[in-house]
Amino acid sequence: MTDIVRETNFADLGGLKRGKVRDVYDLGDKLLIVATDRLSAFDVVLPTGIEDKGKVLTRLSLFWFRQMKDIVANHIIETDAAKYPEALKNYAPVLQDRSMLVKKAKVLPVECVVRGYLAGSGWNEYRKSQTVCGIRLPDGLMESSKLERPVFTPSTKAEEGHDLNISYEEAAGIIGEEYAAKLRDTSIAIYEKARDIAQERGIIVADTKFEFGVIDGEVILVDEVLTPDSSRFWSMKDYQPGKSQDSYDKQIVRDYLNTLDWGKTYPGPELPPEVAKKTSERYKEIYTILTGEEF
Repeated sequence: MTDIVRETNFADLGGLKRGKVRDVYDLGDKLLIVATDRLSAFDVVLPTGIEDKGKVLTRLSLFWFRQMKDIVANHIIETDAAKYPEALKNYAPVLQDRSMLVKKAKVLPVECVVRGYLAGSGWNEYRKSQTVCGIRLPDGLMESSKLERPVFTPSTKAEEGHDLNISYEEAAGIIGEEYAAKLRDTSIAIYEKARDIAQERGIIVADTKFEFGVIDGEVILVDEVLTPDSSRFWSMKDYQPGKSQDSYDKQIVRDYLNTLDWGKTYPGPELPPEVAKKTSERYKEIYTILTGEEF
């Protein structure tokens, strides 16, 4: 059993901003992003860490960053902790495989969601209005139906709680038409390439979300890319439209939490060891399938 890293406290580095999963240190001209083993469900960070989750997220993101270099640049400076600046050397054992030294970018405040299949909040909206983020879809689609072509359905980060789905026009109102068009076209191009790569490995990328930043006027890809935390991955051999699909992600945890008498507010409950173990195995499994490498 490896050590579970729920949080980092590198006091001498300063500038720590803690997200649901990542600890981000501001190093002045660059950022250190550390993917911990924290897991959030229903917008609550749970007290139980998931073994190696942060390493899976980091290594899988790096795999996809490399695949997408011909489409868009990214924020990576270095990922080998042994090559980090001297101030980080003491932390190398913790940082290895779960951290990235990255360029500072002005992050555009729109999450770029691409949907190739009808699931989640998209399916909920379609049932009510036959639209997804204001985009009219054909009659007669079922839950998990494949869409004729991928659709760009942006969202904006809420201060608290869930992200809020918005229309393309609303996104353009937030970041400007030029950036909105660039993000839409780039997001769809990344999704289509990932979809084709995953398909060769027997995996459906149902939907995914990206974040972009700007450095010197250039749009670059930031944060994480095509991980189980940001995407729905389904098995092609088990795929059956008309129902919810089994996903390679934290669905095991959500299913367990739904059996509890818990109001889905802080504090979250501890997970039984077997649920945490199965979740860790699920993350490693999709890493191995997509990259062809044993974790």
